[in-house]
Amino acid sequence: QVQLVESGGGLVQAGGSLRLSCAASGSIFSINTMGWYRQAPGKQRKWVATITSGASTNYADSVKVRITISRDNTGNTVYLQINSLKAEDTAVYYCNAISTLGAYWGQGTQVTVSS
Repeated sequence: QVQLVESGGGLVQAGGSLRLSCAASGSIFSINTMGWYRQAPGKQRKWVATITSGASTNYADSVKVRITISRDNTGNTVYLQINSLKAEDTAVYYCNAISTLGAYWGQGTQVTVSS
């Protein structure tokens, strides 16, 4: 089992920046890939970015110029830096882990961008 806990969300003004964190615990040795998804009100959850155990990254085209995914040296915590926030970034941001044991999700953290 893998447990994921997100933090760092909140209310931010448009144009500002935010860094979200996702702390993984449990069977972290089994994790291959971690990523972030977001779900705006009334819309489907969408993929944002991914980082592999080898630190390779991938980004959705719609956000790649403003978002950076990274992780700490232990690989237990993954970050999502969002710059130049826009109203359309308002969403619940979910952390995801793909491991040999299955796929896991965090509970989500709300990001609200005020214009």
